[in-house]
Amino acid sequence: MTNNISKKTNSKKFTKSTFFNQKIFQESLIGNKNFFQYFHQNYKLNFARFNKFKKFKQIVIVGMGGSSLGANAIKSFLIERIKKDIIFFDNLDELKLYNFDKSKKFGKFLFIIISKSGNTLETILISNFLNSKYLKKNNTIIITEDNNNALNSFAKKRNFEIVKHNPTIGGRYSVLSEVAMLPAFLMGLKIDKFKKGILSVTKKNKSKLFLGVNEMVKKFQSKKYSSLVLLSYHPRLEQFLFWYQQLFAESLGKKGNGLLPVVSSTPKDHHSLLQLYLDGPKDKIFYFFSIDESSGKKLKNNFFGSKFNILSQKSLSEIARIQKDSLIDVFERKKIPFREFKITSTNEESLAELFSFFMLETFLIGKKLKINPFDQPAVEEVKKRTFQRLKNRTK
Repeated sequence: MTNNISKKTNSKKFTKSTFFNQKIFQESLIGNKNFFQYFHQNYKLNFARFNKFKKFKQIVIVGMGGSSLGANAIKSFLIERIKKDIIFFDNLDELKLYNFDKSKKFGKFLFIIISKSGNTLETILISNFLNSKYLKKNNTIIITEDNNNALNSFAKKRNFEIVKHNPTIGGRYSVLSEVAMLPAFLMGLKIDKFKKGILSVTKKNKSKLFLGVNEMVKKFQSKKYSSLVLLSYHPRLEQFLFWYQQLFAESLGKKGNGLLPVVSSTPKDHHSLLQLYLDGPKDKIFYFFSIDESSGKKLKNNFFGSKFNILSQKSLSEIARIQKDSLIDVFERKKIPFREFKITSTNEESLAELFSFFMLETFLIGKKLKINPFDQPAVEEVKKRTFQRLKNRTK
């Protein structure tokens, strides 16, 4: 990949194969549909009219799935750079809403409410709770499609700021559009630096992208695997992995295909799940994610005897890295399939590269498997049944 992100693959399981058809890759980039428009030189986002909202030091983001996962990943990955309090309402959590209401900081929050369809049940419900006390013309931004949906109609009636959700970009692919870039802008981050990371994926080391696609396609087609375990060796990566979890599951879990992506927090899960990972069914593929950083507070004193002098002058992140490398050694010996992604810098560019790489890889896997990576037909049935049950209960 690039200097910001390095990748290692278990050579005994992920052997070299022919490159995926570059024609499909190039044709997709030339097109201007869905997330491929990110990779065009002329793709730009202008948020100048939102400078007036930068005064807010507390931001509330309301959205489900792809409407909030990307912004949450950005916030967590770049947490040391963000000097604002960011609150996410991304689930029906009554206690969280109650505690927020108890804070009574009326008027001090900026609210960003996001729904591509404008009819997302949970988003509408939470907005209803917030509306009477909190949502005002000078503190609310709505991101939704420009049509006659519920959220758009509500925003026009209240004269809120409205941002048009790009109708050609699906929710789980919208992280580098206004959906997450406007929140990032208001968090105080540099949007132009995200653009550099986006473009770097298509300019450097595309062979690694194609190799990963071909090998993952083989794993899908083998029918030997049921799970993809995403091992997070740094807290700042976990929200990114929840973003990737949705991307992978919702894009590729179709027609009897799919792997269940599971986010595993390590080294904590060494003490609960590792036994299963190493000695349970051989139906799992593992991705290791870590941040290669040398900074961090180092242990200066040891009060627990000479046995633990090995901890002296080592940071928490360094010890976690050693634990990761030790597990990789065991995986190689046991011939357990894995890939390793090592992030060598924590900035907008490297995060955008991560987003771009995995969106492209997921799309290409779908194309190879003859799966549409942009729809979610099974989910729509549940939504319809939910609305029907709610309608029946109001009679």
